[in-house]
Amino acid sequence: MQRTPGLDTLRAIAIVWVMLFHSYLVGGLGDGFSTVERSGWMGVDLFFVLSGYLIGSQVLRSLHATGTLDLADFYRRRAVRILPAFFVVLAIYVALPGWRETPGMQPLWQFPTFTFNLLFDNPDNYAFSHVWSLCVEEHFYLVFPLLALALARRASVGAFVAICLAVVVGGMLLRAWLWSSQLAPSLVGDGDGAGLPYLRYLYYPTWSRLDGLLAGVALAAAGVFRPAMIARLRAHATVLLACGLLVLGAMLILFDGARMDFWPCVVGYPALALGMALLVAAASGGTSLARLEVPGAGWLARTSYSLYLCHKLVFTFVQTALDGHLADHRFLRFAIYAVATLAGGALLHYAVERPFLRWRDRFAKRSATLSPPKVIRGGSAAD
Repeated sequence: MQRTPGLDTLRAIAIVWVMLFHSYLVGGLGDGFSTVERSGWMGVDLFFVLSGYLIGSQVLRSLHATGTLDLADFYRRRAVRILPAFFVVLAIYVALPGWRETPGMQPLWQFPTFTFNLLFDNPDNYAFSHVWSLCVEEHFYLVFPLLALALARRASVGAFVAICLAVVVGGMLLRAWLWSSQLAPSLVGDGDGAGLPYLRYLYYPTWSRLDGLLAGVALAAAGVFRPAMIARLRAHATVLLACGLLVLGAMLILFDGARMDFWPCVVGYPALALGMALLVAAASGGTSLARLEVPGAGWLARTSYSLYLCHKLVFTFVQTALDGHLADHRFLRFAIYAVATLAGGALLHYAVERPFLRWRDRFAKRSATLSPPKVIRGGSAAD
């Protein structure tokens, strides 16, 4: 898929925001930046919406145009995109425990099986915990093409939209029940024991975190099946941007200091997904914002996956190397962390991720010239 500068900018914002959130591991930037740092977890939700939109567009466009989907090619492309860099970072976590953000780590088998987010059960085993979002995305990659293909065979966009809405509403009801049964009892008193049930039941599991991915898919479906409607909306890209920022601002207020409260847990995630989807709509599809190039954003977007995988390792490595030096020079220390993280992400991207992506593209071109793709045929995805 051709890169869109506007989406690259959003992806760059997402990775920087996430890394700022995790900067608490090394002291952060200080009180003046606390709101930005505390809310940095929202960058993952922006990643979810972007993934839902991009993967949804790829899958639904193929089904709508040809009625077919090459599942083998889809899964192969996803595997080559995700697994090489992931296994390199996992190997570092296993081989160099001194680089971990915490000594403890969940059982090794939970990482290659992408079940970490479903089985996290020990707050001391927090090393490589950011893999939880990758687990959610892997589950989405596995199921969504099959679901889209099944619905295409039934020739019902209405059924597709109804299922998406049902999953969102079901997720809200599920989180309400989980909050009441699993999290609320631990909030009694000082609430010191609430972290584990919050992560285990409400924040990490795939079934609790599908809102962003589905919002992205819904936006993709509108672009593929109702292009005239989405074009009319995108004609007002600045309004979409303003609305998205307004919703995001409201979510910053709702979640600030209250991530474990009932309403943020239950309705906050779908509302946040809506705000992020408005931003993605404003920054895609040929709008003026989509064409706006921000210096450096394209590079950050291309390396965002490698940066996401390795940034905690680099934080810990630099912290150990500094060994307390420059403790009184917070911004200088933070600049060192930032430069080192960008260097680590670049190394992983250019040494591992990019060569495999080039091999994947060469393999795809060779396969296309040798034989037609093996596809599974669906029906028309339009009403």
